Amino acid sequence: MKKFILVLIAISILLGLSSVFIVDETEQVVILQFGKPVRNITKPGLNIKVPFPFQEKITFDNRLLEYDSPPEEILSKDKKTLIVDNYVRWRIIDPLQFLKTVQAIPTALSRMDDIVYSELRRELGTHDMVEIITDNREEIMEVITSASNEATKDYGIEVIDVRIRRVDLPIQNEESIYARMDAERKRQANKFRSEGEEEAQKIRASTEKDKTIILADSYRQSERIRGEGDAIAVDIYAKSYSADPKFYEFVRTLDTYKKIIDDKTTLILPSNSGLFKLLLGK
Repeated sequence: MKKFILVLIAISILLGLSSVFIVDETEQVVILQFGKPVRNITKPGLNIKVPFPFQEKITFDNRLLEYDSPPEEILSKDKKTLIVDNYVRWRIIDPLQFLKTVQAIPTALSRMDDIVYSELRRELGTHDMVEIITDNREEIMEVITSASNEATKDYGIEVIDVRIRRVDLPIQNEESIYARMDAERKRQANKFRSEGEEEAQKIRASTEKDKTIILADSYRQSERIRGEGDAIAVDIYAKSYSADPKFYEFVRTLDTYKKIIDDKTTLILPSNSGLFKLLLGK
């Protein structure tokens, strides 16, 4: 009898332990009853279920997950074949729905890969290669993320972000694409150089015009000042000459002799010349 009681106690303890479980912060749990999902638990803490085999629990990750999909070929709007390598950040938001629809992570990744690739192919097909590589990638990714998230809600999955890791060209197309891109960049560079030269010509022409005007104004001003100075000089000379004509004539004669006579000059003068008399001191 005592043994039977001990066995019952042991069974009760085991059943009690199997009915109590802890949900970690990184987990979310789905409770199955006879193999069918009946409820989910998303908050961490201590929980109770009916002991096995009536109910059992299945645990799913509650953290942000990342899926790196294999590179795929996608055709852009301008008919360029691109090899796109992308990744997806996602999480399970409804474990009960997740279990009912896809049941396991591998199946979920397969469904999600199909959805994301379909959205990538559809959206990238509406943009040229240059937009995908440089100009509008951020806006394109937002559109793809939103569309993918809407399509995966039925599986209890939330797509947080879809990102392109890299975009490559098929090896056979790389050289021709790069050649066309190089030609386009050179065309743009020549256009900018031409526009710059045109602006430089305008600036030089305007500068030459300003220079000509400034020089003309300066020359006119200098001629006016020179004329005024000459007039003043003539007036001074006239006043000086009228004050003492003989002295003025004498000074002008000396200036003339100073200019025409040096130590190498030989003069032959008649005795009645004014210079002869001046040299003799008479």
